[in-house]
Amino acid sequence: MTRVNCGIDVVVPEPPQRIYAAYQPAIEIAHALGVTDRLVGTAFLDSTVLPEYQDAQAKSVYVEKLPSRDELLAQNPDFVLSGFNGVFAKSAQQSVGTRASLNSLGVRTWVLSPLCPSADGLADEAIDPKTVRFDNVYADLRDLGALWGVPDRADDVVAQLSARIERVRATVGTAQRPRVAVVTPKDDGSYQVAGGLDFITQIIEAAGGVNAFADLTVRRNVPIGAEELIARDPDIILTSQCCDASFTRADAQPQVDRIVGNPAFANLTAVRSGKVHPFLFADRAAGVRIAHATELVAELIHPDLFGR
Repeated sequence: MTRVNCGIDVVVPEPPQRIYAAYQPAIEIAHALGVTDRLVGTAFLDSTVLPEYQDAQAKSVYVEKLPSRDELLAQNPDFVLSGFNGVFAKSAQQSVGTRASLNSLGVRTWVLSPLCPSADGLADEAIDPKTVRFDNVYADLRDLGALWGVPDRADDVVAQLSARIERVRATVGTAQRPRVAVVTPKDDGSYQVAGGLDFITQIIEAAGGVNAFADLTVRRNVPIGAEELIARDPDIILTSQCCDASFTRADAQPQVDRIVGNPAFANLTAVRSGKVHPFLFADRAAGVRIAHATELVAELIHPDLFGR
């Protein structure tokens, strides 16, 4: 069977039996598609997994850091699913090698398609904004379901996710759309925001808002200074806490405090109105968290419409 992913033919003679899942989106997709018993390893969670996958993850081999190439190959995987593109990038410190190099060893690979780089071996370079869509997440799930021999399970997951997201869209309707910024305070006093290439842009849109930094499309994560955040003056700010397998939204409160407690931001609309909310990096990702994240963001930016 063959499916095309990021311009690469992924050919499996039979459903893979030794799957390695790197990063949270990949790990949760594997559990959602019911192949937990085929996982030979999982690595790098940004937060706790969703409640429905906690029992499955507890049964899985897990390491905090991404494996080296040798560590990965020692697990003898026949398929590697990555939630982000950097794991196969030549420039990445933790790269396990290009997809072509792994394929030559009989290891098939997959990158979630809203993160397709312009060529094998690259990371966030030249991601096509048109690929950052819910439909591409659904397509990935169906393709992986076909390759892994669980097509019906994949169809069910897609149906559930899309139904939940469409319910949010229907509830939001034509309500006014606030400008939302996803902001990470950095230790050096600078800030990083989610630009238009980040999947949170789609989640915010479905939840009835607009990414205040959607026009920045060179990379997913964009460094800015305090002046730029002040100039854009978002209506709502979400944080982006990462990366530990134990993190919940409560662990993002210190990021909220750093933003709210900065005298330079005292006049920001989001600060003055008490709309700086703790949020997890994990909930920005393309994967099976998209419905959960859309519901959560909608509740935060339209509490009047969702009974909060």
